[in-house]
Amino acid sequence: MAKKTTPVTILKRALIHAALLGGALLFSLPFLWLLSASFKTPDEMFAETMNWIPKIFIEGPWNPGSIFRNFISASQMVPFWTWLWNTSYVTGMNVVLNVMVSSFIAFGFSRIRWRGRDMVFFFVLATLMLPAQVTMIPVFLIFNFLGMYNTLTPLWLGTAFGNPFHIFLLRQFMLTLPQDLDDAAKIDGCSYFRVWSTITIPLIKPALAVVAVQTFQGAWNNFLGPYIYINTTDKMTFALGLQWFRAEQGRMYGELMATALMMTLPVIILFFFCQRYMIQGITLSGLKE
Repeated sequence: MAKKTTPVTILKRALIHAALLGGALLFSLPFLWLLSASFKTPDEMFAETMNWIPKIFIEGPWNPGSIFRNFISASQMVPFWTWLWNTSYVTGMNVVLNVMVSSFIAFGFSRIRWRGRDMVFFFVLATLMLPAQVTMIPVFLIFNFLGMYNTLTPLWLGTAFGNPFHIFLLRQFMLTLPQDLDDAAKIDGCSYFRVWSTITIPLIKPALAVVAVQTFQGAWNNFLGPYIYINTTDKMTFALGLQWFRAEQGRMYGELMATALMMTLPVIILFFFCQRYMIQGITLSGLKE
């Protein structure tokens, strides 16, 4: 029997939604300022009275060349498309490798019984307590010895060994799947690889979406990695390129904000498209009716 909607219930819901809307607006202010500043002229940027709507949208002229002048100018001042390709390449490699390798390792820890499994898994989790700063110099020396300095390879090759946290996350999700699925597949002659690829992977898509989005965000916004391994502008990613742009053209705030906006948009768009799967990855148990 459905509950009756009372005025008190309506008031509570209204207050909750108002609080959520206010919080969302508060946290959106920095991005809204970035969006507004990317269309402003230098005079508007330092005006005594702050206007959220750029004058170009009020006074005109309303043509693409004038509206997007900061974006056009920024693309001419920096190797924008090269940075975009470098960032996309590094991010894509990180996402693909991490999703595949971490899920495969998690499958071995959750669906296959072998001696010493729990002990090895304990050591994998122990690496989470090891700060990245501890291994930073040894890893750099290894990549430098292999001749990979000033290349994009060190920015994604480490992902080929999996991510300990994502291995743990996927393992916990896989443990919720009934073992009968694997047993039935083995009776039909499926190998472990086929069980992983055709049965387990489709059932853990929400968890894989969480891993993919987190990996995408981390790789796209990664600054320290490129800062350590890259020293030429043609190999830079967006995160490092923005720092270089700020140092070289510190007073070109409109162009800088436009470049920062172009770097931020892909992460926001990806989140809006994948937020449903991220929520499922946290709440679902792995079984579907």
